[in-house]
Amino acid sequence: MEAMILAAGRGERLRPITDTVPKPLVLIGERTLIEHHLVRLSAMGVNHVVINVAHLGEKIMEFLGDGSRFDLKLSYSIEPNRALGTAGGIINALDHFTEQLFLVINSDIFTDCDFSQIQMPDSSKAHLVLAPNPAHNPNGDYCLTDGHLVQHPSNPAQTTVTFTGIGLYRKTMFEALDIEKCGLTQVFDQPIRKGEISGQLHPTLWIDVGNAERLAQARIWAKTQEKNIKYC
Repeated sequence: MEAMILAAGRGERLRPITDTVPKPLVLIGERTLIEHHLVRLSAMGVNHVVINVAHLGEKIMEFLGDGSRFDLKLSYSIEPNRALGTAGGIINALDHFTEQLFLVINSDIFTDCDFSQIQMPDSSKAHLVLAPNPAHNPNGDYCLTDGHLVQHPSNPAQTTVTFTGIGLYRKTMFEALDIEKCGLTQVFDQPIRKGEISGQLHPTLWIDVGNAERLAQARIWAKTQEKNIKYC
């Protein structure tokens, strides 16, 4: 299997740290954010990982190199002028993939998710990993009904879940899209309406390291629990 790690974001809410350190290289315990993902991907048998870079991208490429120390082959999708956003970054990187199915992970999350347990039905165009709503996203993003995503409900009593930034995608989902004119939410919209996006709930550790408070939370968790993290 092939995978992609989204690492091009500016990390505005973690400034001033991210003025000189790209967010994927922020330390969580003994490893950087992106290293946690690479170790897991290598352990599950992934052999090729594409990383998109923009802000301070040269530091990411210098730090990770060719990926050999993780027993991985790393390719870099460079966004020289500005970060293209999640959907744009994936579209820009499609030529790096040789397979039709690939896993995508946001670099700025901290999780104990076992990527090898992400299973997509043959009928789906995408399969998303979802989490119980955190305090910073109390209304959630979608509903998960019978293993498939549905749009955010009008009924406030219906249980919602939050997209973790982890998903399996088919290449065909992105091939005809305009790199400048769509966000990932727009990409999902029509397939969700057609019942073509499935999902599964990850109920344990998942932290969106989007600001200093959640960075501190992840570091505290790592300090006390990292020795218990299983890498597949």
